[in-house]
Parts: sequence; C-alpha cells; structure tokens
Amino acid sequence: MGKIIKMEHPLIQHKIGWIRRTTTGSRDFRGMVSEIAMLMCYEATRELELTEIEIETPICRTQVKELKGKKLAVVPILRAGLGMVEGMLTMIPAAKVGHIGLYRDPETLEPVEYYCKLPEDCPEREVFVVDPMLATGGSAVAAVQMLKDKGVNNIHFMCIIAAPEGVKAMAEAHPDVDIYIGALDERLNSHGYIVPGLGDAGDRIFGTQ
Repeated sequence: MGKIIKMEHPLIQHKIGWIRRTTTGSRDFRGMVSEIAMLMCYEATRELELTEIEIETPICRTQVKELKGKKLAVVPILRAGLGMVEGMLTMIPAAKVGHIGLYRDPETLEPVEYYCKLPEDCPEREVFVVDPMLATGGSAVAAVQMLKDKGVNNIHFMCIIAAPEGVKAMAEAHPDVDIYIGALDERLNSHGYIVPGLGDAGDRIFGTQ
C-alpha cells in the first residue's frame, strides 16, 4: 500500500508560506518552488536502498555506501511541474526526465492529454511524478495511469500543496503510489482551485495570466 506523507520540515513550511503570498513575483516564486522541490526530494528519498563498495581515499582503502543501483526518473506534469524539476535534479543529478502534458478542461475539470515523452528505460526506473498542486486529482490520476500503461510500476507522486479531494482521488485510484505533500489545504472552491492555495501555479511560475 502507498503512503500519504505530509512533510513538516520547517524550511519547507516557511517557503510554502512565501509562495502563497500575492506579493511574491514570478522570479522569487520560481526559485522557491525549485527549493521546495529540492527539500521535498531530500525527504522523499530517505528510504532509498544503499549498498557498500570499496574505494580508495588519499589515505587508504575503505568501505563506503552508495545508492544501490536503483535508477531514478523525474516526470513533471506540464506545465507547472517543470518548476520542480531543477530542484529535484539538484538532489539526484543522474535521474532522467520525462514529460507528461495534461490540461484541465475548464468546463468538465477533467484532464486532457496532449503530450507524453518518457525515457526508454522508464519501466526499469523508480519514478517521481511532480506537480506543484494536487487539486481535483484528475491530472495526477491520469498521469500515473499513463505511466502504468507504459509498464512503469514503481511510482511516487510529489506535490507542494494538496486539497483533500485530490488526495482522496489519488489514494483511491492508485493505492500503491506514495503521495508526498508539502501542505494539505482546506478544500476546493467552485472553480476547482485549492483554498487557501496560491492561485494558478503555472501562471505564477512563468509569469502568464
């Protein structure tokens, strides 16, 4: 069974407080989203397996630990998920990056696919799907299903802010997927936005309206 992990690290919570502010401009917003992703990645990867290898230091030969050969991939949900990629790669620079393009139909609020490009060996990798917001859960559920349909089985989902409705939808659709959350907010409003949230993450990252 997948786990639902809300990250309480003080630095994560502090930076989420800053990106919520209407006064935070696009440049600072982008930088902080990347920093939050880096901190969340640090927390989310603490259970990766290690193995011991022998190396040579300037003094002598010794045993050290390194990641146990598990290859990783980061798959942002376009477009807002792109804002989290750099922070993730700061922590796991050897990870490959895929992209899934989904947009939410403004009438039905259902996800519509327009792009999917993954590393060829994605089924062999441990995959982190990233999107700053988990609102209705439609896009996240669809993105994870797209990965599963392509043979990917080891999947985690990471978001900065989530609504209870989105967490419930993801947990019900994909009970085998770990969900990492920076902040769990109150609810969705009638337009499908998270309350209190931070508005449209994509618009704020890229400075669009």
